[in-house]
Order: sequence, then structure tokens, then C-alpha cells
Amino acid sequence: MQAWEITESFGLDHLRLVDRPDPEPGPRQVRLAIRARSLNFRDLLMVRGKYNPRQPLPLVPLSDGVGEVTAIGEGVERVKVGDRVSPIFAQRWIAGTPSRTELRSTLGGPLDGTLREAMVCDEEAVVHVPAHMTDVEAATLPCAALTAWSALVTQGALAAGQTVLVQGTGGVSVFALQIAKLLGARVIATSSSDEKLERVRALGADETLNYRTTPEWGKAAKALTGGEGVDHVVEVGGAGTLDQSIRAVRPGGAISLIGVLAGGAAPVNLTPVLMQNIRIQGVLVGHRQAHEALNRALGQHALRPVVDRVFPFAEASAAFEHLASQEHIGKVCIGN
Repeated sequence: MQAWEITESFGLDHLRLVDRPDPEPGPRQVRLAIRARSLNFRDLLMVRGKYNPRQPLPLVPLSDGVGEVTAIGEGVERVKVGDRVSPIFAQRWIAGTPSRTELRSTLGGPLDGTLREAMVCDEEAVVHVPAHMTDVEAATLPCAALTAWSALVTQGALAAGQTVLVQGTGGVSVFALQIAKLLGARVIATSSSDEKLERVRALGADETLNYRTTPEWGKAAKALTGGEGVDHVVEVGGAGTLDQSIRAVRPGGAISLIGVLAGGAAPVNLTPVLMQNIRIQGVLVGHRQAHEALNRALGQHALRPVVDRVFPFAEASAAFEHLASQEHIGKVCIGN
């Protein structure tokens, strides 16, 4: 089989297409023919050596994918040959609070990921995909959709009538918009592009803010709620935008800290967090049980992910470059 590897050192120029032996499943394992994959910002950081500079190489990148079960090992009961499944992000995290071992079982680093033609997983480490989705659509779910679900539902207990603020138009933010609307919430979306804001309005955003023309967007978002503040912020910017998120959220509200697009370190005034009982919660994707709940909800409502562009398997480097350009809305994917 063929696989893309980060070879002797980090960087897109060290991403190589190589031949590897075809994998065979052992007891309680399944072999997947990978049909589609999607990219996350974490994958770009991993290839560049910014996510974990001590990551051993070579490494097959990407954590998201959909595959057909082509072989099963002895004792497998959860799936059968021919099933469409996704490997879960943290291969050992099935439910509950994660252990350090479970958090170290993530695909695309430290474990080899989905940017290959076939892979073997434990039968406990896969989930069936929603039947109404294509392989490409379903390949967008394991990280971005589950992260949004974990932030708003598993940890956030989002209720109908509440207000959610989402930042930008990347995968997590677009899924957060879709899930929030599915649950009956009001959504305020931010972007630096008026064109992208038009797109998110078409996806259901109730209010939009251009953070370039409105740099104090936290104050503006609060004003859009009658001065009360939003109930939940999906924070993908990190330290560079956290101060504005704190300004936007209501007393007792929640900020889900998911990404670091605007930096991982910056001065932040923590006094409002204490004085207004604001909860800041780190979110690292989620466990298999939450993934299964997400898939049931999306299947029930026939929700379709937003796919920006699909690249052929042979053009994986171009897919990373497109993701790095930040011109996309929704998910960048790689087919076969």
C-alpha cells in the first residue's frame, strides 16, 4: 500500500509518498481501506514540527478518515466486513475522563494516522458513520465535529434559546454553528472577511461581526445580547483572542478553549473570570461514546458537513497548502 510520511525532518517539503507493507489484522483488530480523509489545523502544525517537536519520525499524518472494513481478526464482534467506519481520534479513549495513556493514543501523532491507503485498528477504536453521508462528508467528523459537540453538548450542556459565539470559518467553528442551530441556539459568528460572513449567514448564523473592522468585537457581541453577554464562546484563537472572548461572555458563561490560531501566549486579564464566575474549559476532541452520540444526532437530522474542497490522494501537499492559506470555509479533504 501507499502512504504519505513526514520523513527525516519536519516541513511540507519532507512529506513523501512511500510504499509500506499491507497491514493484516490480529485478534480483535480490523483492517480498513481508507476512502477519504480530512485535515485539521493540528495536522498542519504536526507536519511543520510545531505541535510536538519531539515527535519520532517517520510519521503518517492526519487523524480523520473513513474506511471500509476489508478484513477482521479473530473475536471481532463490533463490526463486519463491508461496514463503513471511522477510526476515533484517541484510539484508547472510550468514555469518561481521559487518562494520560488514553490522551497519548491519538492518530496523526504520536500514532500513525490516516494519510495512507489502509490501516489496522482495534475493533473498539472505530465508529460506524452516518448512513446519509458520503465518505468525504463522514471523514470530517472525528475531530472538528466531535470537538464542537464536546464543547457545546458533552461539556457545555447547551440549551435551546442560548447564544453561542463562534470564531472564524474553520472546521470546528462551522460545525459549532451547525450544531448550535440544530439545538435551537442563537449564533453570532466572527470573521475578517465579509464574504465569509455572508456564507455563514447562509448556514444559519443570526448575527455576524468582522473583527478587522470591529476590533472590539467582544463588546459588540455583548451589545447584540442586550448587554447580558453570550452564553458560550467557541474559542479557537487562543491567547490572542481570549481577552475579547472574556468581554463577550455573560456572568456564569463558558468559554471552550479549543485552538491557538492567534497564539498560545499573551497577557490576559483574569479578574473578570473570577469576578463574573466565568468557566474556561479546555477541549481536546472527545471520546468514542461522545462520537457515537454525535453521529446519532447528525443522522437523525440528516445534517451535512460543509466541505470546502477535496484533493486527490496524490496531491496531499497541495491540500496542506490550501489549509494553511486559511481561505477555506469548513473542511479541506483528501480522497483517493
